Amino acid sequence: MAQSFLPDVRRVTGWSIALSVLMIIAGILAIASPFVAGVFVTRVVGWLLLFSAVLHFVYAFRGGGVTAVVWEILLAVVYAFVGFYILANTAVGLATLTLVIGFYLFVEAILEFAASYMTRHEKGSGGHLFDAIITLLLAIII
Repeated sequence: MAQSFLPDVRRVTGWSIALSVLMIIAGILAIASPFVAGVFVTRVVGWLLLFSAVLHFVYAFRGGGVTAVVWEILLAVVYAFVGFYILANTAVGLATLTLVIGFYLFVEAILEFAASYMTRHEKGSGGHLFDAIITLLLAIII
């Protein structure tokens, strides 16, 4: 039985080593050129927020009541606004990324609290409340 897993373990170990080497190289390059690394990370964050906005918008129409749809669309708008802001103002975004992300998390927490309250009688509203609490804690930490 253990012999059947041996090829999979070797394959996964090889990929793990390759990814580890790439991460070490990326870390060295980031240390060598922090400005370029910061701009790169800022752009990645902007694109990830835009991608998340699209996912929230698509998720809004996957069921639930009208209030759940409205709140998911509002979350998508917040994600899109912050993502576009960061991509349009990369230099400013680099300097203020922490502030923008903290503000974004605070607004998202408020919207999640509202979504949890508005959908409290629907299935899944506890997940909104849990998400709201964790998001608010992250905003406060930032």
